[in-house]
Amino acid sequence: MTVEAALALCSLVLVLALAVGAVAAAGAQLRCIDAAREAARLVARGEPDRARHAAEAIAPGGARVDIRIVGDEVTVQVSRGIDQLPGLIVSGQALGVLEPGVLIGGPPETEPRLSSGPP
Repeated sequence: MTVEAALALCSLVLVLALAVGAVAAAGAQLRCIDAAREAARLVARGEPDRARHAAEAIAPGGARVDIRIVGDEVTVQVSRGIDQLPGLIVSGQALGVLEPGVLIGGPPETEPRLSSGPP
């Protein structure tokens, strides 16, 4: 095998590894968006505990779920690092408004923050 063939083979393997990592990142990104959207919907309905469980079930394993409530607005962010591409973090965010009559965490001026996952 010549040096040129060895370099070509290594380059091909590197490109293939990056392509597999990109596909994994795209899948994880979609799962983070879906998890954030479902959690925001459940929190808006007044079910924050169920929202956390649903988001953790939908999101990629080991994802961080951050639920933030300010007044009547709900923000959910789900993020996760990609194992195949170290240093790359994908995330999804969803916003919602609490339904009338739903009060979570006390008076509107408080800012409850419900986080899970690695810091």
